[in-house]
Amino acid sequence: MLLLTLRNIYLAYGPTEVLLENAQLTIETRERICLIGRNGAGKSSLLKLIQGEILSDKGEVERAPHLKIAKLIQEIPRDLEGTIFDVVSKGLGDDLQHWEIEHRVETILSKMDLDPYQDVSTLSGGYIRRVLMAQAILTEPDILLLDEPTNHLDITTIAWLEDFLLKYNKTVLFITHDRLLLDKIATRIIEIDHGQLVSWKGNYTDYLVHKESALAAEAKRNDLFDKRLADEERWIRQGVKARRTRNEGRVRQLEAMRVQRQNRRDRLGTVNMQAQSVDASGKLVFELDHITHSYGEKTVIRDFSSVVMRGDKIGIIGGNGAGKSTLLQIMLEQLAPTSGTVRQGTRLNISYFDQQREQLDDTKSIVDNISDSCDFVTINGKQVHVMTYLNDFLFSPSRARMSTKVLSGGERHRLLLARLFTKPSNVLILDEPTNDLDMETLELLEARLVEYEGTLILVSHDRAFLNNIVTSTWAFEGNGELQEYIGGYDDYLRQRSKSKSKNKEKKAEVLEPAQAGALFVKPTSRVLSYKEKSELEKLPKKIEGLEKERDQLYLLIADPNFYKKNQNETQAIHAQLKKIEEELVIVYQRWNFLEGT
Repeated sequence: MLLLTLRNIYLAYGPTEVLLENAQLTIETRERICLIGRNGAGKSSLLKLIQGEILSDKGEVERAPHLKIAKLIQEIPRDLEGTIFDVVSKGLGDDLQHWEIEHRVETILSKMDLDPYQDVSTLSGGYIRRVLMAQAILTEPDILLLDEPTNHLDITTIAWLEDFLLKYNKTVLFITHDRLLLDKIATRIIEIDHGQLVSWKGNYTDYLVHKESALAAEAKRNDLFDKRLADEERWIRQGVKARRTRNEGRVRQLEAMRVQRQNRRDRLGTVNMQAQSVDASGKLVFELDHITHSYGEKTVIRDFSSVVMRGDKIGIIGGNGAGKSTLLQIMLEQLAPTSGTVRQGTRLNISYFDQQREQLDDTKSIVDNISDSCDFVTINGKQVHVMTYLNDFLFSPSRARMSTKVLSGGERHRLLLARLFTKPSNVLILDEPTNDLDMETLELLEARLVEYEGTLILVSHDRAFLNNIVTSTWAFEGNGELQEYIGGYDDYLRQRSKSKSKNKEKKAEVLEPAQAGALFVKPTSRVLSYKEKSELEKLPKKIEGLEKERDQLYLLIADPNFYKKNQNETQAIHAQLKKIEEELVIVYQRWNFLEGT
């Protein structure tokens, strides 16, 4: 069923900044469409146009009758207050009776594993995103709009989001830079290209194949056109003889070609990103000796020791609030650990990328944020004009003179990277550098970090980014425990069960399945013990019992009279359901592990 059609859309900011020109788009039911394009190309503006927040300058937007559209916004609001139930129920307004609102909200929160009575002020950024997602889908929209839904999410929650969107039976139009999520859930990709909306069927991998062929064909067409134009220019300049013999039709054709060539939008260049190098640091970069850090009664880092050597590329992963940024501050000696010591090596020249973007001054222009009123910056020992340098990061001279506060999230991030790379370094510390970047800039940053000859410490939730860059991974695994693994994110997944000591592995063999949650990585080759064979035989029955108990609780919660019970009773039932669902996940994993051994 056709839900929405855009016809001949023209959208511009001012006379020069054209976002969409004669753009066409159709959206149908149960599509999962990813919108891609350069930062500032108009992706967020297109979502606003579809939702009706803004109007196009020209063209027509045709919506199906009674079409419902909901949007998960990119930035987290700062004015959220009350319980999770309060925030989510605002999505329904005053259209329903109180008991109907309670029923629908409680059902959604149960599916999304959220405690309705928890205060939002206690939630991490990732859980607030989940709350806002619940608010968005509460109205059962025909089209769900998601603008960078993985921002502020930890890796575990991103995996949950993937699973949720795969099961969601409505249409989703989303913007993301997460290549693994895009590859897993997209059924179609819409690219904003030269002000047009170009549709590509399939996921991101399919898009890359088709796009490469399309670019090659376009380059060939442009070469042929330019050759023909040059031939016509030579002909028109042949002088008196040409003027005697030329026909007016050919002249008009030439003039039309000149106009076409003038109007043809040349492709934007790619970001020219290069990290400056300095003399090498000492062989030892950081030594962490039995580091522990606590905030009140909460310990975020517990007795962690490691050594960072020159040239290491370390990825740090963990849940929101786990302690990743705290660890960076301790390593930079900006924060003293509760116990333990940190030793920095010699000849360190550290550049630090702050995810909070506190390094940009919105009262200054883009160029002044880079050069502080100087005309030149020094890049690898050479003087480069600041406008030339900014052009390498896709900021035109006119754009570079604008105030920093007009930039989109992705452009701000790109400007921070431009500023970062003006500083020579032999140690780069990057805290979530990929948020809001367009795909091309993200992949170029990835390539430059692979080539970087210094030491890299990288906090990221981008799994593909980690896989392609880091040589080892530090993983926060709960309760302040921090473990080190060789390789990227996929390597971490394969190795995490092997990181335990032999004594701990031996102890895990006698645990009940629900207690052995970390021991699910398939070994290279091993025969099941008698105890494990017996355990495997009993698991299907255990799963059946848990599923039956879970389904009974689902039915209980779905009953409208359930919400007339007192709050303590409903909370207890929700807690019981959560416990069963968590145990089911562990038992399923244990079953897969034993069955695959």
